[in-house]
Amino acid sequence: MAIKTAGDIDSEVILESINDGVLSIGLDKKINYVNRAAERLLGYKKEEIVGMSCAQVAGCDTSYECLLERTIKTGENLSNIECAIKDKGGRVIPVSINTAIIRGNDGEVIGGVEIFRDISQIKILTEELKGRYLFDNIIGKNFRMQEIYDILPDVAKTKSTVLIEGESGTGKELIAHAVHQYSPRKDGPFVKVNCGALAEGILESELFGHVRGAFTGAISSRIGRFELANGGTIFLDEIGDISLSTQIRLLRVLQEEEFERVGDTKRIKVDVRVIAATNKDLKKAIERGDFRQDLYYRLRVVPIYLPRLRERKDDIPLLINHFLRRFNAEIGKRVNNISPMVMEILMNYDYPGNIRELENIIEHALILCQGNTILPEHLPRDIVHPENLVVDAALEEEEPLKAIERELFVKVLEQTGWNHKKASDRLKISRTTLWRKIKALGIEK
Repeated sequence: MAIKTAGDIDSEVILESINDGVLSIGLDKKINYVNRAAERLLGYKKEEIVGMSCAQVAGCDTSYECLLERTIKTGENLSNIECAIKDKGGRVIPVSINTAIIRGNDGEVIGGVEIFRDISQIKILTEELKGRYLFDNIIGKNFRMQEIYDILPDVAKTKSTVLIEGESGTGKELIAHAVHQYSPRKDGPFVKVNCGALAEGILESELFGHVRGAFTGAISSRIGRFELANGGTIFLDEIGDISLSTQIRLLRVLQEEEFERVGDTKRIKVDVRVIAATNKDLKKAIERGDFRQDLYYRLRVVPIYLPRLRERKDDIPLLINHFLRRFNAEIGKRVNNISPMVMEILMNYDYPGNIRELENIIEHALILCQGNTILPEHLPRDIVHPENLVVDAALEEEEPLKAIERELFVKVLEQTGWNHKKASDRLKISRTTLWRKIKALGIEK
């Protein structure tokens, strides 16, 4: 018996053998071919489908236009577009779709082909995994975030003070909310105070209240945030910005659980759990005499450090999906996909504004996006061309060249995990020169 080679096998035989659904349309937008897998998935017989429009049979309910028609019109092949289609019986099936144009022997476009795969089981597994990557409203699968998830339930059970440290935009308030929500105090008040937004005199009045006549304009007595938080939790954001005199009063509350309103001598007892947060280096503030050491250690009974987004880049796709779902609901759009080029840009960006900046980027992109896929032109200009930011920032410095050089060295050190050998190899300099440059440019890990 003669054995057929690959060249002897008809292409239709191959298409009929694969498990992914395949259908093609001509320029008239009518289906002219479907394979067996497509018949099984859609619930139609081949003779029922051929001659119908693609949108009638397999319209993607998250798309503003037929994906195949879009591919034929723009010449853009689409990859791994996730959406939902309905089979003949009305059952909704999540699928991943790829499209491509079909050209004739003369190179002219004669139609398009769509390949779709049932991802129902993948979706089920994804939902199961989501629970492992989500704690309250905090999202992250990075090991640093998992370590925080592990300790939060135990921390929440106690009344111990918590100090959350991390750059702006890393989600410190979410952590504070989670600690309160999982604590025995969850039915009590959660009171937030932005210490950095209030002047010294106003802050003391906000925290501890005041009596009538305590200062000019105090025409009536007022209770403070600590009294409002009695039986619950008070969250002191930007704690590093409070004055030394306010620090003394706060220390007394932590130690004795009592205070006086501004202008009063009567002591008020409170039962409040204190959670503080800062984006500043409080140890350096202590060295400068700007922050009390005893208060620092009284606040830092349980320290939690939130990593920068650039330290947990494996969380970026999860966060993008979260923001897409949220803003689609808020804005009323159905943007469900990120082009590969956009994903590459977002994965390589350093996010000086951390998660809050990523959130703003996705919102900006959704507002500009008119289809269902975010493309590079929908991103802020300085994200697509971040080098412009570096140059603009350097030009504002007294020594622009030194500023650019410092940025370059920091970037390479971060990319190499602060491995001096790898960094020096990447920069084509000796490790001695690298060390000298780090010292001269004032670079700290």
